[in-house]
Amino acid sequence: MTYRMLADLTVVSHLLFVGFVVFGGFGMWRWPGIAWLHLPAVGWGVWIECVGGICPLTPFEYWLRSRSGLPVTDSDFLERFLLPMLYPSGLTQTTQVMLGCLAFLLNLVVYGVWWCRKRSGPSVE
Repeated sequence: MTYRMLADLTVVSHLLFVGFVVFGGFGMWRWPGIAWLHLPAVGWGVWIECVGGICPLTPFEYWLRSRSGLPVTDSDFLERFLLPMLYPSGLTQTTQVMLGCLAFLLNLVVYGVWWCRKRSGPSVE
């Protein structure tokens, strides 16, 4: 049971990391210091998508599931709903590259808008 819970926690952590990569730039507007965490996360996320690599959390999660002794066909909430968000059916290398590019472009826009606002200074009306 412990391995299964750890595997589930790994899936949730993986999903949170992906969310941070995609949307963390918006948090940087409020807390600029998180850029030091967010930029490397974006770099990793975009790189792993563009090269078609596998995040180390994925094999770790599979290892934990195999250690739990549960059959592969046994699925729970996380496997039915969260895993398809991370690995949709039909995911191809081209789709992965497009997703990586979209994450990069979204963050480029978010950081660009933040930078322009910071440079223009506070508005006086």
